[in-house]
Amino acid sequence: MIDKVADTVAQALQGVRDGSTVMIGGFGTAGIPNELIDGLIAQGARDLTVVNNNAGNGDSGLAALLKAGRVRKIICSFPRQADSHVFDELYRSGRIELELVPQGNLAERIRAAGAGIGGFFSPTSYGTELAKGKETREIDGRMYVLEAPIHGDLALIKAERGDRWGNLVYRKAARNFGPVMAMAARATVATVHEIVPLGALDPEAIVTPGIFVSRLVRIDRTATQAGGFKQAA
Repeated sequence: MIDKVADTVAQALQGVRDGSTVMIGGFGTAGIPNELIDGLIAQGARDLTVVNNNAGNGDSGLAALLKAGRVRKIICSFPRQADSHVFDELYRSGRIELELVPQGNLAERIRAAGAGIGGFFSPTSYGTELAKGKETREIDGRMYVLEAPIHGDLALIKAERGDRWGNLVYRKAARNFGPVMAMAARATVATVHEIVPLGALDPEAIVTPGIFVSRLVRIDRTATQAGGFKQAA
């Protein structure tokens, strides 16, 4: 019987290795799998490359992972914002490497990895520092830059509901990078607020099929909203 439900976050994150490339879903503060990030800090993996839309907010979530000194490199679109002081300090002191990627290119590079595409040409960043060292080509009179796919060893994402096979549906904007990251990573761990019986999810509403999900763990919604988290039994 296929059952991908883990009893705890720690169980779901077993086996994460030092040096892994970890994709973390979220856009701003929407859809961030904070419980999984906290679990990754507790798990202890180091020298990580993190792929995310930004570089953390305040002192929690991704910012806490950075502050713990676990991240060697971050690949993102928006590393600096009003409350990105953790990243700012690390970057200015040379303790973290940054690969800056325009947001559309970031999404497409992740999608390309999941789709098995070896690369694609994009006009974005042509003639800028971001195109240095990359192949360029003129297509129909316009210059393009060759962009490579971004593969992950692990994706950490947040969904709304799932079943024991790992099929997932999302809540509104919390969907963001989750589906493409699940496809681009060798393993995917998802949190859900509800685990439903097989067949309860409308097949037309399933966004991430279970084939792309390795493990999922249920997180109590009220505990999450209260600022902490409580793993459901």
